[in-house]
This record gives sequence, C-alpha cells and structure tokens, in this order.
Amino acid sequence: MRPIFAAAILAAVSQSPSGTSPRPRRVALFVTCLVDLFRPSIGFAAVKLLEDAGCTVEVPPLQVCCGQPAYNSGDRQTTRAIAVQVINAFDGYDAVVAPSGSCGGMLSHHYPGLFDDDPAMKARAENLAGRSYELMAFLVDVLGVETVTARYDGAVTYHDACSGLRELGVKQQPRRLLAAVKGLSVREMKTPEVCCGFGGTFCVKYPEISNAMVGEKSADIAGSGADTLLAGDLGCLMNMAGKLQREGSQVRVRHVAEVLAGMGDLPAIGEPERGGPG
Repeated sequence: MRPIFAAAILAAVSQSPSGTSPRPRRVALFVTCLVDLFRPSIGFAAVKLLEDAGCTVEVPPLQVCCGQPAYNSGDRQTTRAIAVQVINAFDGYDAVVAPSGSCGGMLSHHYPGLFDDDPAMKARAENLAGRSYELMAFLVDVLGVETVTARYDGAVTYHDACSGLRELGVKQQPRRLLAAVKGLSVREMKTPEVCCGFGGTFCVKYPEISNAMVGEKSADIAGSGADTLLAGDLGCLMNMAGKLQREGSQVRVRHVAEVLAGMGDLPAIGEPERGGPG
C-alpha cells in the first residue's frame, strides 16, 4: 500500500545510527494512510525523533490502513480482514508507534473487540493493543524524553485532536516537548480541545455541520495570535489548513513532529513544494 514511502524510509533508516541506548527498543512505525499519501515528511520526522531517543526503527512494508474508515462506517467484516493483516505485519516488535492519535487509538482500543468470537485472534489483537502508542505519548510517557534539539522561530497554537485526547490522554506530552524548542512560544486557543469538525467520515456525511465546526475553530486559531497551528493528527490538520486557506489566513499548519524534529523549514501543509508549480 505504501511501497514508495516504505522504500525511502527503509533506505534512510538503514544508513542511520540506532541511537545511544545500550538496549535500543525495536520499534515499528505505523505510517498511516494520510501521512503516506499526503505528508511523508511526518513519517521521516517520527523516525528521527524515535532514533534520537535511542530506538531502532523499522517500517513493515506489508502494513495497510488501520481500518478506521470501514469501522466508523459500520463495516465490521472488512475491518476484521484489515486488522488481521495489520496484526500480522506488526508481530514481534517491542512497540508500534503512530504519528496519529486516531490510528493509534484504533489499534490500542478497538482491535480486540473485533474478535470477541475468535479467542486466538482476540489474544493477538490484545497483544498488539498493549504495544501500540501515539508518538508523543510514547516519547514522553514510555521513553522519558524531556527535550529536543530543534529550533522554530514563531508563535504556535496547539489543537488537541479528539482521538488522541479522549482515547489516549495526549494533552501535556506535546506541550512539554514544544517547551524545549528554541525560539518557539505557545499561545493557547480558548478552546483547544473542541473538535475541528473533521471526524473522518463525519465530514463527508455531514459537510454543513463539519464546515461550521471548522469555521469556529479557525476563528479560535486567529484569536490566539499564533502564526503556526500544530496538532498530532494529519486529518485534522488538513481540514483546518483547508479552511484557513479558503479564508485567506496566513497561519501555517504543521504536524507537531515536524517542528520537534527540526523540520519546520519545510513548506507548510497546503503550500506548494519549493521549486514546483505555484
């Protein structure tokens, strides 16, 4: 499903040091569909952060979508088939880390319930669930990372994506790491925990409601006075970036991992590649 990204990332990993830890963790990166198709730099940023923390990082080439679109649409049969392939692809790793709270939540919270009628697969799903983490939570809560070496000159505001916040408890972890970024200041929105209106298939089924919700979010972003919007889920970021651009806003939109990994000089989400058609 992601041969281009997998080939590139595996080549980069094979040439990179595994870190300074005497017993590096063998970590598998769950790339996520949106990162693979729309923003591969997030995957490379995640690898850098994990390697800097002493992990050995691998990208299983047979990984596929986590199945969340089918799951949210009520198609349990398709979701089960997808989950089996994901479970097989990530067998044997110390941890499975996703730069997305929604995909991380799917693996850690919803997979086991798909196999209530199959004890053997349920046990394997529970095993994967116990090894699956969102990137920021893994860095701070599991690895104990307290600082990064990045610099980003600007004021940022942070959106707490729903799945990461409500399913996985991701709230202070990204903010703790952002506090270590030189040149960066955080300006909180009034309601950083309010949904942006993306919600996966929600924005497709209820576009008017979704647009109203992201409109309220864009106003909150503008009110913060920040020049950059950060979050940990690319779906939310693309939704908010689209709205901000349609409104003519100059706020740049990036994944938090990109800033923490020192990749904040890349074109922001929705901006043309440098040297490409504008």
